[in-house]
Amino acid sequence: MLHSKQLTQKQKPIPSALAGYTVLELILVMIIVGVVSAIAAPGWLRFVNVQRLNTAQSQIYQAMHAAKSNALLEKRTWQVSIREVNEQVQWAVHQADTDFIPPGVQWHNLNQEIQVDMEKNDQDVYETTLDSPGRKTITGPWRVQFNYKGNTNGQLGQITLIPKDNSQIQRCVYVSTLIGTLRMGEDNDKPRDKKYCY
Repeated sequence: MLHSKQLTQKQKPIPSALAGYTVLELILVMIIVGVVSAIAAPGWLRFVNVQRLNTAQSQIYQAMHAAKSNALLEKRTWQVSIREVNEQVQWAVHQADTDFIPPGVQWHNLNQEIQVDMEKNDQDVYETTLDSPGRKTITGPWRVQFNYKGNTNGQLGQITLIPKDNSQIQRCVYVSTLIGTLRMGEDNDKPRDKKYCY
């Protein structure tokens, strides 16, 4: 009996505040989300690129420290080699040989979105200056060697990394003295010694 009474009762109208959204309200929300996304996207992309570059810079810096430590420990010349193969930057730590980079080296990849800066800047100098074969090519491969005392065998310079999206962000690792001093740098607005990464 209670059931039939419920069926015959008149349904109350649902208040409009609880009825849902109109098409106009949904479109307005979508437009607002789109505008906010368009404003935030460049900042987010820069943040992601900076994080990738910082990680890659740290990997190269740690590799150079490892080569220097191995050279001191084993009293032999060790080197860090860096190359780009099929748009992939790779690095390796290994004993030095008579070849610029000996065969059989175990390579490690940097992030796929990172590349070595191989272009001249607006001061007409290269940001990447590490030793390359015969110092005749800017396209690599590059290396730095550390002898049994941890010194650099005269190979000073820097490797500069940039994101592939052509944003103006740089990170570099310097071999700055003959005694094997290493340091990291980043992009700056004003050049120093005609370079922006220092």
